[in-house]
Amino acid sequence: MSYVRTFLPWIVFAVFPSDRWQWGALAGLVAAVAVTLQQRRAGAGYDALIIEIGSAVFFAALTGIAFADPDSGLHAYSAALSSATLALIAGGSLLVGKPFTLGIAKRTTPRELWGLKPFVRINTVITGVWTAAFAVTAGALAALAHAGQGHSTGATLVQAAGFVVPMLFTVRYVAAARAKAQGGAR
Repeated sequence: MSYVRTFLPWIVFAVFPSDRWQWGALAGLVAAVAVTLQQRRAGAGYDALIIEIGSAVFFAALTGIAFADPDSGLHAYSAALSSATLALIAGGSLLVGKPFTLGIAKRTTPRELWGLKPFVRINTVITGVWTAAFAVTAGALAALAHAGQGHSTGATLVQAAGFVVPMLFTVRYVAAARAKAQGGAR
């Protein structure tokens, strides 16, 4: 559930019709701010809100552009820019040694495991997969946009795969790591 909440602003933006992109951007901004505030009130640290805060910044900029010029050429590439932004946020979190999934994982992991190398390594791998998925998705969406298909069914399927594939990887990788840890603890 944490990942759905984390990516809720992007889901909200994606469900708006293409010709209403400025309203989708505004709704994404509202969702990003609301999720961030709700999570802070629930006790989440900033390390658990890397994507949410980056999302708020992105949607604030996109909202300004979209309302200032609804016919902007940026519109055709908005989906590609969304994925590229997520790749930059996720990749940036790796570069600074704070994989964005680490904060999310801490919500459901006992505190005594947080500093252990396997826990950090697992989250580094998971964040790397998310980063790669976002980057590949951004490239595919940019190519589709360049071909005039930026808001097509194919683009929607690419976007969905860009979230579903790393989410499935995350679930399976964590399950395998837990099974391995439990097997080693016996």
